[in-house]
Amino acid sequence: MPAKKTKKATPKKKAAPKKKAAPKKKTAPKKKAAPKKKAAPKKKVARKPNPAFMKPMQPDNALGAVVGSKPIPRTEITKKLWAYIKKNSLQNPANKREIMADNLLQPLFDGKKKVNMFEMTKLVSKHMK
Repeated sequence: MPAKKTKKATPKKKAAPKKKAAPKKKTAPKKKAAPKKKAAPKKKVARKPNPAFMKPMQPDNALGAVVGSKPIPRTEITKKLWAYIKKNSLQNPANKREIMADNLLQPLFDGKKKVNMFEMTKLVSKHMK
């Protein structure tokens, strides 16, 4: 019988030695962006009211019973109307946007017992000349 051929054991390769990480290069610190020049602060200009709102309006008798009979600007009429509503607790406590009319306000609100606050200004504007 012929002799069996045996494989020669191949010599194991030596593991390559681990390379050390190269030392990090020191980099120059990043330059900061040049600060933006701030615009000069704008002076607050007083807001100019629209002249149409400042024109005195003559309230009719129904509106005059609440705000007075002298001609006054729309803005003042609205302020006086709200003062009257708050003084007499005419806002609906469940829905603050709703105004409940009393005997003086009902003619202003075209006979409605409740109106929305946005609807109120529309209805009241009919009572100014």
